[in-house]
Amino acid sequence: MAKLFQEFKLKNLHLKNRIVMAPMCMYSAGADALLTPWHYAHYLARATGGAGAILLEATAVSPEGRITEADLGLYADEQIPRFRKLTAAIREQGAAVGIQLAHAGRKSRTRGKIIAPSPLAFPTLKTPEAMSETEIERIVGAFGEAAKKAHLSGFDFLEIHAAHGYLINQFLSPLTNQRQDEYGKDRTLFLRRILEAVRKNWPEEKALWVRVSAEEFHPEGLRPEALGRILKNLPIDLVDVSSGGVTGEGVDAHPGYQIPFSEKIREISGLPTAAGGLITEARQAEAVLEEEKADLI
Repeated sequence: MAKLFQEFKLKNLHLKNRIVMAPMCMYSAGADALLTPWHYAHYLARATGGAGAILLEATAVSPEGRITEADLGLYADEQIPRFRKLTAAIREQGAAVGIQLAHAGRKSRTRGKIIAPSPLAFPTLKTPEAMSETEIERIVGAFGEAAKKAHLSGFDFLEIHAAHGYLINQFLSPLTNQRQDEYGKDRTLFLRRILEAVRKNWPEEKALWVRVSAEEFHPEGLRPEALGRILKNLPIDLVDVSSGGVTGEGVDAHPGYQIPFSEKIREISGLPTAAGGLITEARQAEAVLEEEKADLI
């Protein structure tokens, strides 16, 4: 298991091994979107278990951007102290700590207005309103402000959630973006503007990741080859490779089913990748790393 327990360095990020706890929504925050004692117990248990890095769950950059009203947010100053307490505690256990910033878009189940690039509903959910240019500016700014708060909260690295059919993915995908303006003609523009806003508020020496759905399992959806070429030209340091989430259709999930997507993104973009998805055994993880199909598991 030489590779799995090998150190990994990326800018300021220094991991003691290649194991990363993936961001998984726990639906345990209150309506105020604050961390609770449950979160401290949950994340510290994984840090104590020996993971090289802990990546916090999808955390909304604005109230309506939460997937549900039991999700975390990082859009108010009063949310920072609890995150600072958690990041310090995780580092004491020898793990690096990052946070995933997100907006649910049309997949939000919160009360009130639901927004998306186009008025196309996700199955079983209500139809969203197409975002105005003013709303786009607001959300771009919200990602930038959340990045600043993430830095003040003590996070070692930052991940922008552009996967699983949430708002940024909705702009990227031809399945959900039917706009006729510049954000439809160039479906990468929304993500690029968010990264620009984030870079202004996130220290250059700190690593910036992006999570993508490299395969949408639809003949007209995004594929790894096209996405790899897009990612190659973005101001990011690592790609966290996942798949699906746009259409609501089930996928043939089996051990290591997302590894080929990571391998292709890594090859085309030239960027390091993190791979996940039913990687459940150490030998399996070691083989992925040894065969250079991913850099982190």
